Amino acid sequence: MPTPTRPAQSSRLAATLALSLAMVLWGSSFIAMKVAVGALHPLLVIFGRMLLATLLFAVFARRFMRAEYHKGDWKPMLLMGLCEPGLYFLFEAYALTHTSAAQAGMVTAMLPVMVAGAAAVWLGERPSPRIWAGFILAVLGVIWLSTASTVQETAPNPLLGNFLEFMAMVCATGYMLLLKKLSARYSPWLLTAIQALVGTLFYLPTLPFVSWPQTWEPLPLLAVLYLGSVVTIGAYGCYNFGMSRLPASQASAFVNAIPAVSLLLAWLLLGETLNAQQLLACGAVFAGVVLSQGTVRQT
Repeated sequence: MPTPTRPAQSSRLAATLALSLAMVLWGSSFIAMKVAVGALHPLLVIFGRMLLATLLFAVFARRFMRAEYHKGDWKPMLLMGLCEPGLYFLFEAYALTHTSAAQAGMVTAMLPVMVAGAAAVWLGERPSPRIWAGFILAVLGVIWLSTASTVQETAPNPLLGNFLEFMAMVCATGYMLLLKKLSARYSPWLLTAIQALVGTLFYLPTLPFVSWPQTWEPLPLLAVLYLGSVVTIGAYGCYNFGMSRLPASQASAFVNAIPAVSLLLAWLLLGETLNAQQLLACGAVFAGVVLSQGTVRQT
């Protein structure tokens, strides 16, 4: 069996580092989102971060978003943006009003398995047994992490909430498959910019129906600024780059690290409690992500 060439190894390392950074940024977004929605309507926060990212991309568009457009690609581009951030954020926001974060976390753990199954059908990817073992370990870690939480949250309609969270995962799966296809022809940053633009246009019609704050406090505004610049551009840009270099099933495995990263950051930055079971569960999640980075065959 031939050994990977140095450029291939270098590309894989760059993709792994980019995906790891994306998970840290996405994990931090929960803290920033918590600060922002404490004073602003959630839909206003989402629109604000999308609009800011779009404006920033517009300023620097000439430098890094040159590409030769392929006829008809506007359809998968539009559908990608509608899947995520459009419908994904909408489903997840309403899911968390009906179910607990712990139960939603369990549903979220299904995403890598859903992507791997869909990638096998649509992209011809064939994950090895080691990768499937990594998926299972990471999923079990997320479930353990959710059930080990010491804070019990209300879930007035968990059946509906978990269904909405599942629909969010369906949208995320569609986004990842479309992204993988488009990344063969377009740069990750161009695709990230398209997501931001579609997200802005998607949430623009909701503004007349949201409540606006009477006073604008600086900390929530800084949180929106962070979400729009660092998270929306940085996290999605890094993830899209990693997805363009690795099979979709492997890149999606990193998503299971988000709850663990978020919990660790909340412990470090917000002083939230972290018990021994949660710490062990975080270790299981990270071990599963590492284990899942094996060889994927193409058919």
